[in-house]
Amino acid sequence: MIRSSPSIPIPRTVPLLPLQNKVLLPGVVTRLQISRRDSLSLFEKILRTYDSRELNKCIIGAFPIHIPPSDASSNNNDKKSSKSGRTQGELISPGPSPVYPNVGMGTGKSSGTGNPGDSSGQLAISNRDTLNPSHIHPTGCAARLVRLERTVGGFLVVLEGLVRLRLNRVTSQHPYFEVDVSPMPDKPVDKSDIELQDQIVALRSTSKEFVALLQSLKLPAPVLTQLQKFLESVGVIPGQVVDLLMSTIESTVDEKIAILDAVDLKERITKAVELLTRQIHVLKISQKVHDNVEGKLNKKQREFYLRQQMAAIKEELGEKDGAEEDEMTVIENRLNAANLPSDVQKAADREMKRLKKMQPASSEYSVIRNYLDWLSDLPWSKSSEDILDVERARKQLNDDHHGLEKVKRRILEYLAVTKLQQLKGDVKGPILCLVGPPGVGKTSLGRSIAMAMGRKFHRISLGGVWDESEIRGHRRTYVGALPGLVIHGLKKVEVNNPVILLDEIDKIGSRGHHGDPSAAFLEVLDPEQNSTFTDHYLNVPFDLSKILFIATANSIDTIPAPLLDRMELITLPGYTYAEKLAIATNHLLPKQIRQHGLSEEDIQVTEDALLKVATGFTRESGVRQLEREIGAIVRAKAVQYAEIQEQHTTTDVVAVVDSKAKEDPNVSKPKEYQPLVTLADVEDILGQDKYINEVTERLAVPGVVTGMAYNDVGGGILFIEVSQMPGKGHLQLTGSLGDVIKESAHIALSWVKSHGYEVGLTTSPGQNVMEKADVHIHMPSGATPKDGPSAGIAMVCALVSMFSNQIVPTTTAMTGEFTLRGLVMPVGGIKEKVIAAHRAGIRKIIMPLRNQKDVTSDVPVNVRDEIEFVYASTVWEVLREAFEGRVMVRGTGVTTSGIDSRM
Repeated sequence: MIRSSPSIPIPRTVPLLPLQNKVLLPGVVTRLQISRRDSLSLFEKILRTYDSRELNKCIIGAFPIHIPPSDASSNNNDKKSSKSGRTQGELISPGPSPVYPNVGMGTGKSSGTGNPGDSSGQLAISNRDTLNPSHIHPTGCAARLVRLERTVGGFLVVLEGLVRLRLNRVTSQHPYFEVDVSPMPDKPVDKSDIELQDQIVALRSTSKEFVALLQSLKLPAPVLTQLQKFLESVGVIPGQVVDLLMSTIESTVDEKIAILDAVDLKERITKAVELLTRQIHVLKISQKVHDNVEGKLNKKQREFYLRQQMAAIKEELGEKDGAEEDEMTVIENRLNAANLPSDVQKAADREMKRLKKMQPASSEYSVIRNYLDWLSDLPWSKSSEDILDVERARKQLNDDHHGLEKVKRRILEYLAVTKLQQLKGDVKGPILCLVGPPGVGKTSLGRSIAMAMGRKFHRISLGGVWDESEIRGHRRTYVGALPGLVIHGLKKVEVNNPVILLDEIDKIGSRGHHGDPSAAFLEVLDPEQNSTFTDHYLNVPFDLSKILFIATANSIDTIPAPLLDRMELITLPGYTYAEKLAIATNHLLPKQIRQHGLSEEDIQVTEDALLKVATGFTRESGVRQLEREIGAIVRAKAVQYAEIQEQHTTTDVVAVVDSKAKEDPNVSKPKEYQPLVTLADVEDILGQDKYINEVTERLAVPGVVTGMAYNDVGGGILFIEVSQMPGKGHLQLTGSLGDVIKESAHIALSWVKSHGYEVGLTTSPGQNVMEKADVHIHMPSGATPKDGPSAGIAMVCALVSMFSNQIVPTTTAMTGEFTLRGLVMPVGGIKEKVIAAHRAGIRKIIMPLRNQKDVTSDVPVNVRDEIEFVYASTVWEVLREAFEGRVMVRGTGVTTSGIDSRM
C-alpha cells in the first residue's frame, strides 16, 4: 500500500548503503544481494544488535553513487564481477511489476530501471578503497529493514523506502560509512495553489490513460489497484504516486535521480508527466505492432515469436551477451557478404525462409543450416589477381625444374595466351594434362605454375576414387550429405580462380554401382560447359571457368577417350644421367642437407659420387629413388658429424688429450670431421651397386635380342629370348605377354616362315623352317606384364638369329612394328625408350624411319652424340643393320644389304 507518512522516526546519524546504477524511492521496496566487505560489516552488526522481531526498527540511508570515469576504468574488473550476479538487486513495488511485450519501453537505456529482473540494478563498487565521500550523491532515501537473511557469500536484504534524505556530512568511514542526514518529507498539498492543482489534474489524466493501456495489455492487478486509488481518491499524496509510477515505468538511472532530487512537488510532477507521456507512446506502438503481428501468426510462427521474446528477456536478465548477434542475423549477414549471384540468392532466400519457420531441434534444421553455411563460405565473386608476367614465370620454372624445356615452353605459351585473352575479356584456356613416369616433377610443376601466376594452389588426389558423388557431390536427401571434391577445394582456397591439380587422373575408378567418376569430370573439364557446373549438393550453378585445371597421369591408356579429348597432353619424359646429376646438385642435395639439420658447408658430394649414385643405385625415369639414396648418404654424414661434435664438446678434455699425445705418440687425437663425400665413401655408405649394366654383362648368344619398351615408369630395355626344340611346329609364348605383343610374335614367326629360303634358313623355297621343331619365345621378368605394338622387328631378329645361329650385338637395341609385307611401322615413346636404352649402355638403336623426327626434336643432344641411330623402312634393312651383313640371301650371292624395300 502507499504510505501517507513514515511511521518510524529518522535518526540524525544513519549507516550508509551505497547503490550503483540503482535508485531507491520512498514507498518502494527493493531486494538486494549484499557481498561488499564494508556492507557485510554493517549487516553483521545489525544481526548482533537487533532481534529478528525488531529488524523493522533499523533505519539505513540508501544513497546513489557517482563514479568518475577515471575511477570507473580502474575498477573495471569489479564491475564485471558485479554483472555476473554478485550484487544484483531488484526493486519491488507494492504489487507485482508489469511485464511488457517484447518492445522496449522508454529510451532504451534501461540500466537501473528497477523493474523485476533488471540485472543492471546493482550495489556500488565492490572495492571499498575506490569509494570516497565525493562519490556519494547528496540526496538519498531512508530505508526500513524489512528482511535480512544470511546467504552464501553475503546477505539477502529487503528494504522499504521511507523518506528522502539530504546528506550533511560523513561522520565515519570505518568499518562502514555513517552519515549525518536531514529528512525531506513531502509537504501537504496547498489547495489554493492553482498551478499545482492543474499539474495534479494533468498527472491524474495521464495516469488514467496509462492505466487503460496497462489494462488492455492484461498486466498484474495489484499495480492497477494502487494506481486506481490515486485516480479515485483525493486523500492520496500525489508525490508518493509519482514515486510509485517511477518504479513501474521504464526509465534511466539519471531520470530516477532527477525524481529523487525533486523535493518540490511541482518539479516532481512535471518530470513524471513527461516520462509517463513517453511511456504511453511506447506502449501504444508496442500494442499496435503486437496486435498486427498476433493476427497473422500460425502455430510455428507464434513459437518463433515467443522464442524471440524469451531471448529478449534473457538479455534483460543478463543471461545473454548483449554483443552476441542473433543466429539468423549472422547467417543473413554472411550470405549478404558472399555477394551471391541472382539465381543463387533466390535459392538462399527460399531456404532462409524455411529455416526461420523450423525448430532448432529438427533434423532438417541442421541440414538447411549446413547448406546455407556452404553457400556463404564459397567464393562466388572473390578472385585473386593474376600475375601474368612471362619472364617471371620463366624464372620460376627454371629455378624449380631442370630441363623439361618443351614442357616449360608450352606452359609459357599458355600464360601468354591467357594474358592476351584477359585483355579482350575472354578467358577460356585448355585443360593441361601432364603425362609422365613417377618422380619427374608433374605435381611440382603444377605448384610452380600457381606460384608464377600468383594464384592459390589446391591438389585433389583421384587415385582410388570410385564414387561419382565424390566429384559431383551428394544430394541433400539425408543428413551428412556434402559437396564434391572440387567445391571442397574452392571453399578451402577461398577464391574462385585457383590452380587445381587433379593428381593421378588415370587411376580414377571405372564405372560401377556408384556411378562413373571419370564421366563426372566431363563437365568439370569442358571449357564450354564448366561455367555452369552444378554440384548435386548445392543444386545451383557455380562458375568453374576461372579455375586453371592441371591433370597428371602416368599413362593415358586407362583414361576414357571422351575425358582425354577434353585435355591437352604434355609429355614429361624421364631424365638422362646428366640431367639427374644437375638436379641432384642443385635441388636434391641442398634439400636433404636442410632436412637433416646440416649446412652446405658441413657436407659436400663430388660429381663422381653423385653420378655413381644415379647409375649404380637407381634405375628410374624420375628422381625419387635418387633422392632417397642421397638422403641415406646425408644421414650417414650426419651421424659422423654428431659423433665428432660430441668428442669436441669439452675443450678441457681435448686439451688433456692433446697434451698426452705430445708425451705419448700412441695416444690418438680426436678425429676431425671430413665434409667431402667421394666415390669410395658412396660404396662404404650404400654398399654394392643395386643395378648393373645388363647389356654389357650379358654374353652375345644366338636367339637373344635387346628390345625397347615404354611403361608407366618411363622406358626400359626388354630382352627377347628364342629357343627351338624337336616338335611339330608349335609356338609357345611366356613372360606375362599381352594380346598385342602375342600377335606381334605370331606375325614375326609367319614372316620368317614365309621368307626362310630368302634369308638362308632353308635349303628349298617350299621347305618349312619349323617342320620338325617347336619354338619358344620368352621375355624375362615374367612377373611384369608386357604389352604393346613395338617389339615386332626385335622378334623377327631373334627368330632369324636362332635359326641362322648368328648373334646380334648386345649393345644393339631395336623398336618398331611391321606388317606381313615387311614394312616397318612407327611407334611411340621414342624419347623415353632412347633415354632408358642410354642408361642401360646401348650404343646402337634401330628404329622406324618415320620416328627420325622424334629423335631429332625430343632426344637430348648428349644422348644423340653417344648413340648410333639407324632408321629402317623394311624388315630387310633391319636385318642388314642388326646382323651387320652376316646373314646371306640364298641364290643371289649378296648379303641382305643388297635386298631393297620391294620385298
